[in-house]
Amino acid sequence: MKMPICKARFAKLCFLISIVFLTSCVSTKNVAYFQDISALGQSELANTAKFTDPVIQPDDILSISIFTIDPTTNMVVNQAASQAISTNVGSVASLGATPPTSGFLVDKNGEIDLSVVGKVKVLGLTTFQARELIKEKAAIVYTNPNVQVRFANFKVTVLGEVNRPASYVVPNEKVSVLDALGLAGDLTIFGKRENVTLIRDNGGKKEFARLDLNSKEIFNSPYYYLKQNDVLYVEPNKGKAASLNQARTQTYALVGSLLSVLVVLFTRL
Repeated sequence: MKMPICKARFAKLCFLISIVFLTSCVSTKNVAYFQDISALGQSELANTAKFTDPVIQPDDILSISIFTIDPTTNMVVNQAASQAISTNVGSVASLGATPPTSGFLVDKNGEIDLSVVGKVKVLGLTTFQARELIKEKAAIVYTNPNVQVRFANFKVTVLGEVNRPASYVVPNEKVSVLDALGLAGDLTIFGKRENVTLIRDNGGKKEFARLDLNSKEIFNSPYYYLKQNDVLYVEPNKGKAASLNQARTQTYALVGSLLSVLVVLFTRL
């Protein structure tokens, strides 16, 4: 009866070792991006997603500068911009290792309050449209004003299996999915490239979209360019779960091996 016991223990040991081997392997089949792009022609690459200028919403922070021919006037107008954040919403720090910025808060009515110029309703406008509107109102007070407007809090958040998950404030309004992932240090080896989730606040409702980084079709997706406050979530693949369980599995295998050796030694005594 000793030999059957030994064979059973040996079979169990082999089974445990096979589990360790299988769970330690991570498939690299879906690691590369745009795997079908080699079949494309140059003309097809031109048919990419169209960029739409983002529009101003309540709680956005706008960086606004008004320049005139009078340097003294410039100081008064633009100094108000540097104090606008601390005066209206307390201290605001930009995220993603971006230095703190200043600007004008868009209130719940979609308005900003500019020094001397007064209140300007910018809700639903692009930064270009807001610039023209502010320039028109500033021209009543100043001679030939030059106005610059841009978002100061264009924020995107990247979570999940990336190297630097965080919220990032970017100075550029034209931000793609790839730009955001680049800021986050790219996906880890455990990131599920064929199933990246985009979460967008659309008129108070959450909108969800699935993006496949393995396919060229991402360049045609209406979600390729991000809007302010978009969230990207990279789901972990099966290799992540395997890596988390690997240490535990190896421990079980080691204990099983020791027990098997003890059983063999005991049966031979």
